[in-house]
Amino acid sequence: MDSLLKSETDQLKKLQDIVKKTIAEEGLIIENLINPPKEILTRGQKVSDKVAKFGGSWAFIISFFIILIIWIIFNSVAPIKDDFDPYPFILMNLILSCIAALQAPIIMMSQNRKEEKDRKRSENDYLINLKAELEVRSLHQKIDLLLEEQIKVLFESQQKQLDILKKIEKKIG
Repeated sequence: MDSLLKSETDQLKKLQDIVKKTIAEEGLIIENLINPPKEILTRGQKVSDKVAKFGGSWAFIISFFIILIIWIIFNSVAPIKDDFDPYPFILMNLILSCIAALQAPIIMMSQNRKEEKDRKRSENDYLINLKAELEVRSLHQKIDLLLEEQIKVLFESQQKQLDILKKIEKKIG
């Protein structure tokens, strides 16, 4: 009976060691998931986000289209002395080119930052999957330990039963 209690105690100690080891392995992962690095935006990054948000919206497209129509109508209808950009609208083309040339890199800066956010998010997903894998590994170790101990106890009890049967056989024989 003492040996059974001792084996149970040993088994519990081994299970506790597995749990402690698993908790230690997960410490870094949990720390990264609970305390993600805070994003500190510079003024330029904030501006690029706002430009990208507005530049990629229907509000920008519609307002820009309205401004172009007003520009064309004014320069076509206005008397010659008041029009500032006559018909091939060279100034309008220059302004459109400048807007496109400035807007494109600003939007790309915002997209690059968002790509970095996505990369960090995928790293967090990887850490979560790693944590789940460690949990599964820990569970496998616990189950293996339990099975090993149960088989050991079963063999010991069978051995004791055989010893008892041999003693009974000797007494009968």
